[in-house]
Amino acid sequence: MEEELPLRRERRKKKRFRFRGIFLLLFLLIIAAGIYAFIQFQIGYQQADDPAKEQISFSGDEENGDYENILLLGVDSRGEEKSRTDTMMLLSHNKETNELKATSFMRDIYADIPGYQSYKLNTAFYLGGVDLLADTLRSTFGVEIHHYAVIDFKSFESLIDIAAPNGVEVDVEKDMSEKIGVTLTKGVQKLNGQELLGYARFRADSEGDFGRVRRQQQVIAATKEEVLGISALPRLPKLAGAAQGFVQTDMPVSDQMKLAAQLAISGNSEVERLTIPIKDSYRFNSYSHAGSVIEMDIEQNKQALSEFLSQPLH
Repeated sequence: MEEELPLRRERRKKKRFRFRGIFLLLFLLIIAAGIYAFIQFQIGYQQADDPAKEQISFSGDEENGDYENILLLGVDSRGEEKSRTDTMMLLSHNKETNELKATSFMRDIYADIPGYQSYKLNTAFYLGGVDLLADTLRSTFGVEIHHYAVIDFKSFESLIDIAAPNGVEVDVEKDMSEKIGVTLTKGVQKLNGQELLGYARFRADSEGDFGRVRRQQQVIAATKEEVLGISALPRLPKLAGAAQGFVQTDMPVSDQMKLAAQLAISGNSEVERLTIPIKDSYRFNSYSHAGSVIEMDIEQNKQALSEFLSQPLH
């Protein structure tokens, strides 16, 4: 019995050393991962053309634990001080299921803009920036908007090339070239930033703007699958760094990284999509002060949006 005591002590001592070794290894791995993430973030940040983006005035709705709505805006500034938005999309993230839903709003919707007369929806951004556009969507549909993200087309091209250096796989539905700056052929292929932007902007067919909005949603879904997969996790710090110079947003970097990691780890690649106005709920009209517009049944579209988002609308 007395002989077994030193043996037991020796075994316990070896276990302690083994656990300490494992703990030290994990600690070193965490430190290495942190250093890697910092270096990659800095590399991405330095690749951005204009790291010092000016602040945008925005008052977001109060956060909640169930869902998060981000207003994503694509702008064709062309060097102008004021511009209208070509892309107006609400990205809704379910915090419990990590599901992502994309709602696109047609830019020609005839909307009551707070403080102004009715104009096309994208005119709200021209008149009062993100805040006025968000207020217009809130007053029209009762939807909550917690954050915003604005990106111009040139920055979109650059960001895609950093996020997906081998391109984003898209099934190009037809040959395209008119007024998009690139020539695309029908079929499944990897598109770089310029080509992907051209695909998202094409509208020289019978579908017009409705077809363009549908393709924009397709691009968002394809980009998410390419950029936010498990295999892409090592690229996220670099992407986050680049985004600071290419994207104007009120979301802190830590929240951006957290959301991206959650979407990547969840493995849910599907992005549900809705376009407002919905089918058979609108008509085309024209006004001298606004041009050609889309007049919609607000209540019918509000109901469709509520059912799609599974969120309370106010």
